[in-house]
Amino acid sequence: MDAERLVTLGRRALADSGTAQHIVAEAWQAQALAQAIGSHLALCGPLELRGDARGLSEIGEYPMWGAGGPRAAQLTEVADPRGALTALGALLGEVGIALVGVACATDEEGLYWQCIEAIDAADESSDRVRGMLRRLAVRDGERARPPDPARGRAGPARGPT
Repeated sequence: MDAERLVTLGRRALADSGTAQHIVAEAWQAQALAQAIGSHLALCGPLELRGDARGLSEIGEYPMWGAGGPRAAQLTEVADPRGALTALGALLGEVGIALVGVACATDEEGLYWQCIEAIDAADESSDRVRGMLRRLAVRDGERARPPDPARGRAGPARGPT
């Protein structure tokens, strides 16, 4: 299944979460999906993303699942890296907000620390996703410039002379 579709499923599942435990479980599902997308992009994505994608694939695993969660296991392609990363960034932001709500509302120390760990993982993943989106923007900006005949490639942006 395509990454964007899986992210959409994750956003719906998070929105439909009725309990604190369900929110935490969906947060780890989102993290596992982020890892799976990172792994896919590290192997098959644009060259300029592969280092950050590898880093994304290595951020925080849910101990009970090992490598990947049930939703992440369904990932078969990342057809549009920019679209997938944009959607993933939105999901990770929503996860962070939901986890803060759970952490603030709970009296259970174990649940609180699960939330903190998941918040840290979502935040680190969000940083990687933003970095990859910046790299794509730079790449696309370079393609939009006219070729520099002296260099045989896109030249630096020039203002009016």
